[in-house]
Amino acid sequence: MSVTVEKLDNLERKVILSLNWDDIKAKVNARMKVAQKRARVDGFRPGKAPLKMIDAMYGYGIRDEVLNEMTNKAFEELIVAEKLKVAGLKSLSALEEAEQDDDKVYKIAVVFEEYPEIKIGDLAAQEVTKVSTEIGEAEIDKTVEILRQQRTRFNHVERAAQNNDRVIIDFAGKIDGEAFAGGTADNYAFMLGKEQMLPDFEAGVLGMKENDIKEVSVTFPEDYQSKDVAGKTAVFTITLKNVSEAVLPEVNEEFAKSLGIADGDVSKMRAEIKKNVEREVNRRVNEMTKESAINALLAATPIEVPSTIVAEESKNLAERMKENFAAQGMDNKDLNLPLEMFNDQAKRRVSISLAMGELVREQKLEPTEEQIKKIVTEFADSYEDPQEVIDWYFSDRKNLQGPTSLAIEQNVVDYILSKAKVTDKTMSFDEVMGQQVQA
Repeated sequence: MSVTVEKLDNLERKVILSLNWDDIKAKVNARMKVAQKRARVDGFRPGKAPLKMIDAMYGYGIRDEVLNEMTNKAFEELIVAEKLKVAGLKSLSALEEAEQDDDKVYKIAVVFEEYPEIKIGDLAAQEVTKVSTEIGEAEIDKTVEILRQQRTRFNHVERAAQNNDRVIIDFAGKIDGEAFAGGTADNYAFMLGKEQMLPDFEAGVLGMKENDIKEVSVTFPEDYQSKDVAGKTAVFTITLKNVSEAVLPEVNEEFAKSLGIADGDVSKMRAEIKKNVEREVNRRVNEMTKESAINALLAATPIEVPSTIVAEESKNLAERMKENFAAQGMDNKDLNLPLEMFNDQAKRRVSISLAMGELVREQKLEPTEEQIKKIVTEFADSYEDPQEVIDWYFSDRKNLQGPTSLAIEQNVVDYILSKAKVTDKTMSFDEVMGQQVQA
């Protein structure tokens, strides 16, 4: 097949495919006869309707189907023959009759995008931050405290409200004597001293007792999220209905059992907490290091990204967001997310995929079976029956796609760290746990 591939803008290419008219007509006629045998037309016995009538009824669809199939086959053959690296199809269009210079062939213009030529840049000129942290007894103590707070009980008390109490109130606010949206609520619960309400509001509730009624003046900040009330002063009538004191569980045998330690051994509980905290902290610091390494790879390797792949990835991201909304119980039936809002993220993800793929091929960074098994084992360790999880992963190669991808990513990161200028950075436990790593 002798076809000229015309270069258009950027990664776009164009070819003219020529389909033999006799082949087209033969395939159309064959399918028309099949349709004739199956068609049930009023006034005719099954299979006996005239071909002209079948043509009028089904001809357009049959011709369209045949042309699409023949075009796709011809394009696939061209891809193999010319060793084209097709990233995505942009358009298919028949040439105008004036351009059809041979009545024996039917010509179709195919516009597509090729994958870019990728050249990994000088990683030695890039800087990468390698993050680490230390986990000691103090960090375990903090985690235990968090777990205690998650199991807080509230006991009703008959005294004035103070910080760390949970209060239940009714309130009604007015600005210049007029009620405003969001300014009224009944049986509203919040914790005093936790900055859940504006400072003026909390200060007014502090010291109130059950059944007290009080007017409190509150000035909204200039940058308040609701522009209608930003910078304005409201007067709230507050009725305090309940004061409850926070009671944290003691760290004892009962507490340990509530965390899954069967014999209630507190030392075992702390060891288990430490193992879980180390797993989570290591995951987070590794993600931070990976992000820095990937940024270095992208900085060293500018890539012209195929728009067709970016568009497809934007669709995937939009669908994923809709699925997340549905999982949270939100109605997404009529939700129409503009794909443009995902373009930057999609372009980054495609760039990473292309750059990493080239680096893996170039440096032969495919993972070993041992690496994959190590990742599976570490993941399974967080489950009650690790071996059951391991067996599931290795029961089907498809189940290993996730661990394999993680192993490839780690090989890529390790390679970049071996080449780039690496700066070690020690972060505190609180900094690591508060970090939001880019997906």
